[in-house]
Amino acid sequence: FGFDYLRDNMAKSPEQLVQRPHHFAIVDEVDSILIDEARTPLIISAPDSEATDQYVRFSELIRGLSADTDFEVDEKQRTANLTDHGLRKLEKILNVENLYQQDYQSLHHLEQALKAQTLFIKDRDYVVKDDQVIIVDDHTGRLMFGRRYSDGLHQAIEAKEGVKIQQESRTMATISLQNYFRLYKKLSGMTGTAATEAEEFKKIYNLDVLIIPTNKPNVREDYSDIIYKTQRAKYGALVAEIQELHAKGQPVLIGTKSIEQNDVVGQYLKKKHIAHQVLNAKNHENEALIISEAGRLGAVTVATNIAGRGVDIMLGGDPQGRDPKEWNKEADKVKEMGGLHIIGAVRHESRRIDNQLRGRAGRQGDPGSTRFYISLEDDIMRIFGGEQVSKLMDFLKVPDDQPLEAGMVTRAIETAQTKVESFYFDQRKHLVDYDDVMNKQRQIFYARRHSLLTGGPEAVTAQVDQALEKEIDYLSNIYAASGINKTEADQIGKDFQSILPLDPRSADSLEKNLSGKTGEEVKEMLWKIILQARSAQKDHFGKEVLPQVERYVLLETYDELWMNHLDAIDNLRDGIGLRGYAQKDPLVEYKQESFSMFESLLSRIDSTVAHRIFRVQINVPQPVRRRSIERSSANSSPDSLLPGGTPAQTSIKNTSKLGRNDPCWCGSGKKWKNCHYPKLG
Repeated sequence: FGFDYLRDNMAKSPEQLVQRPHHFAIVDEVDSILIDEARTPLIISAPDSEATDQYVRFSELIRGLSADTDFEVDEKQRTANLTDHGLRKLEKILNVENLYQQDYQSLHHLEQALKAQTLFIKDRDYVVKDDQVIIVDDHTGRLMFGRRYSDGLHQAIEAKEGVKIQQESRTMATISLQNYFRLYKKLSGMTGTAATEAEEFKKIYNLDVLIIPTNKPNVREDYSDIIYKTQRAKYGALVAEIQELHAKGQPVLIGTKSIEQNDVVGQYLKKKHIAHQVLNAKNHENEALIISEAGRLGAVTVATNIAGRGVDIMLGGDPQGRDPKEWNKEADKVKEMGGLHIIGAVRHESRRIDNQLRGRAGRQGDPGSTRFYISLEDDIMRIFGGEQVSKLMDFLKVPDDQPLEAGMVTRAIETAQTKVESFYFDQRKHLVDYDDVMNKQRQIFYARRHSLLTGGPEAVTAQVDQALEKEIDYLSNIYAASGINKTEADQIGKDFQSILPLDPRSADSLEKNLSGKTGEEVKEMLWKIILQARSAQKDHFGKEVLPQVERYVLLETYDELWMNHLDAIDNLRDGIGLRGYAQKDPLVEYKQESFSMFESLLSRIDSTVAHRIFRVQINVPQPVRRRSIERSSANSSPDSLLPGGTPAQTSIKNTSKLGRNDPCWCGSGKKWKNCHYPKLG
């Protein structure tokens, strides 16, 4: 829906519009869409320039750096920076005195190569498939085909993995999911895990969270977490429990955070000769089959978050195509053993994702049980505060393979998760604060564009005339009101020719007539010439075709300048944080600067349209049609019209100097002096 909204605001005709007005939305798995996905804005981009060999070059340079001395990685903030030692090392290799005084591109390639090497890990953040780098959604575990990281990061990862480096892209349209769903007058949704995020729903979307009781009483048993000092000890205990449950035939689902972790658990199970199925983004084609068998006797399934949200695992397996008696018998046996047992191989950054995994067991009143295994080496404990627990275990001299089950430890884990949730909430709030500024501009801009797209021919023509009038006003008023001298007349003549091309003789005549005139007289004279040219345009193109030409010029100008504006806003946002060093609020500064830039954008649209409208021509017809015209040319006059009342023509004139004997700019084939030559007077 979000991408449809953006495409609608890039449409070239009303027939291309697909989305209805935003009245009411009901969102399934609302916390996943409005919270988990909200950190990533929706972006439609177009190919820009070809990728350079710099990506490969800097990727090789970064591989030669040492993690101990040359760069520092902050996993919490997801940033990587060179140390002074690493900087000097690279400056020596590149033979430059100061890397930060080199061209911006070199620095950009370097930073993206460092990020790709240190922060983005294969089989966790992305997979390599069919010579392509495909992003893995860290919330759902699914591959996100067609999506790419921006700012050259995707190309840097492609260089790192040695696959074909795709073209760089340029942003054409963007909106955050938060602001897209706030377009709806009424918004609602449903999910099993919204209670922990009630504050965010209220603050950002003004939505209240209501808890509805389950259909049948929940009899699932959620055991306490078991904590180990090392990951090795954790995996050993986890596999031991799987072996014990598998031996008695109880189905087990092991939830992991990444494909990499999937493979680790899979290797442990192979060593113990435990038959199992692996489900992740690499083999998602078999998802339905694996899930349908996950509730059967003795089934062991290792899965990423693919098997979390929205997955229904039936005890006894899928009944379709099986004898009902046999299926009931197996289902009853599984229930006697305690139903499906869920093992979490790691705590996720959000409690909601853990709760989604727990929710695969004990559905609709069925029995079930869950347990999470944690080590102090897990990312969440390492990054977000496992120091206290680690100190306690060292103080108590707890052996590596001895588990710790204590209320303090469970509280420490919950505190760490709350910290993570709060950290990401701040990130999303920060995104929405900045995007709110852009959102107001987007709404004004898209409303103007939409009225232009759906408006009648008169409205389009009026907008072009208004743009021309503004430009003539500006041209007339920038020079002295007391009278225009020869130098100023020459400058006005040159500026006017950038709007309407004139031949040298006409240009000279115009400049002579301008000398000594007041601003008001200049305006009147220039506007008279423009009206003549507009009248000639109308005669040439016809009443039906001219508004289409005008609409095309306006839409192309809108889209091109909007893309430039998005690039400029991105650059502003990247550096605005530095204003904080001057004791200024970056958000306030961003609002002021972006407002000035938006005003400038709106004025540039009119100016650009005025400079383009007299230079546009209808393209040559399709080759097949042209051949048919050539065959019948003996029976037609040079001025014969193509379908739609448009004269055939061969080229587009785009020059500021036009001779009286040159072909007319309208494409009629006549000399300019015999066609649309302006009558100066």
